[in-house]
Amino acid sequence: MRRSLLVLGLPLLVLAVGCAPTGSDLADGPTAPAHRWEAFEQRATEVAEAWRPGPEWSTGYVPLQGPTVLTGDPRFTPDTEAAFRAGWYREQVPIPPTRVGGEIRFPDGRLKVPLVSAAEAYRQLDQGDPLPCPGRPKRTGLPTPGPSVEPGPDGWVSSAPETACLPLTVTGVTLGTVPVRTSRGEAQVPAWLFTVEELATAVARLAVAPTAIVPAPERTAPARPLPDGLVSAQDLTAVDGARLTVRLGVGACDTGITPLVQERPDVVVVGGGVTRSTGVCPDVLKLEPVTLTLGAPLGARPVLDVSTGAPLSVAPR
Repeated sequence: MRRSLLVLGLPLLVLAVGCAPTGSDLADGPTAPAHRWEAFEQRATEVAEAWRPGPEWSTGYVPLQGPTVLTGDPRFTPDTEAAFRAGWYREQVPIPPTRVGGEIRFPDGRLKVPLVSAAEAYRQLDQGDPLPCPGRPKRTGLPTPGPSVEPGPDGWVSSAPETACLPLTVTGVTLGTVPVRTSRGEAQVPAWLFTVEELATAVARLAVAPTAIVPAPERTAPARPLPDGLVSAQDLTAVDGARLTVRLGVGACDTGITPLVQERPDVVVVGGGVTRSTGVCPDVLKLEPVTLTLGAPLGARPVLDVSTGAPLSVAPR
């Protein structure tokens, strides 16, 4: 089970690897013992050889990223990014309730699928409204916000931490397609595109009905824990040809963080190596972004976590 997350920003580490299917010990330079990451190689081999997805992996729709997609650079401000992450929206136009059908275009073919309506997609997108904030203009025409206390002499009071408190304004909606990473490579997937007044790009909500979605496997590796000194990969944040940006789950006091990869013709297994602290350390998990360069473009190959063997999804931006 993954530990509770406390995300701290750290610099990127870069690892360039060739086509060989074995990883390299790059953490401590040429003086490091050659066998240091042998445990990773053994575990990665088990993960790769245990990978046996069902037929839906190559014939159905298995999305490997979340259902909300930004179609370009939104030019976030701190307030609009907070609203986007929290799912705070208000609509200024009618949202059509009509259901339609659509088609997913994969590199190896097409698949007709049922779609949810724009109204259903908006209900999934909208996670409620922020509490009123002192010194901010009040939005009109909004539903009653979540739990709060009545304003006192100094205005509204909330137990939530101070943050942005204005929702994003939806001014239009159209049906289109967006690129999505799937088990069959990057596909063009139907999506409802919501025009948002405060953002420079539309917010897309994937429109494929739940009945047509095949979930990705959650675990294929042995259930035993990772050997000490190895850490798991949490998710992907970018795929650009042969370059992958992966977030490793490391301890708050871990040092010598080294991205590790085993590349095969059908799968890529990733994880990391660390040096553990011997002193007292907070029990929190940091997400450490690292960049890996494969020997060939990733293509449709799944990227598997060395801990669980599950395919990594692309994290929301």
